[in-house]
Amino acid sequence: MMAGMTTGSRARSFSTAAARYAAHRPSYPPELFDALEELAGLALPGARAADVGAGTGIATALLHARGARVVAVEPGEGMAAEFRRRNPRVPLVRGDGNRLPFATGSLDLLTYAQSWHWTDPARSVPEVLRVLRPGGALAVWSNDPDVRVGWIAGQHARIEERFGPGWYINARAHSREGLEFTARLLPWSRRVTIDTHLAKLSTHSLFLIREPGTDAFLAEEHARLTALFPDGWVEEHYVVDLNVALRTA
Repeated sequence: MMAGMTTGSRARSFSTAAARYAAHRPSYPPELFDALEELAGLALPGARAADVGAGTGIATALLHARGARVVAVEPGEGMAAEFRRRNPRVPLVRGDGNRLPFATGSLDLLTYAQSWHWTDPARSVPEVLRVLRPGGALAVWSNDPDVRVGWIAGQHARIEERFGPGWYINARAHSREGLEFTARLLPWSRRVTIDTHLAKLSTHSLFLIREPGTDAFLAEEHARLTALFPDGWVEEHYVVDLNVALRTA
């Protein structure tokens, strides 16, 4: 992790830009939820679920649309406010993955969409095992830039060269701590304007806490991408890294 950063400061940074986060962060492909049902061995319609670290509700809304009886869990005030504005019919409670506000054995499914890495596995794993029913499932996933694509790999390398490794904190997402995960990788893409791409990039915690040089870097990236894609559009390629573990006892 870069000098001066703490996991706590990075986690808290999102509430300062909740509306921008909701507007520009990518969604998830339908295939993710098909794979989730397959690996978890459950049907989403009617499933008692909680989406932990729900943020503005990107994943929660999709779970709700698939018929899950989902409750969002979000610690940040700004993110929770934006969630309620966008998802008025979905219940939300304030909390985090280290201390879940649910009864023992009450849930069929726990999901962490790009949020497991903000937890302390020594605390969050026992909480997962406590609140899931026997046979229930934990699903952890991240929406990672596909660095097999040349321009995305180049941007990733420039960020690390300027700011050091560790900017993309999802790399910590799958600390096992005794859980047995089954994994599935799901490539997908979306076509957006250069401005939208850079606005999305600016919602990552490195840029939200305004490390020195981040504004200049975004301006340089705008010029670089405009030269590379003169029509003003880019195809963002992602790989959803889905990991599912079952509570067997």
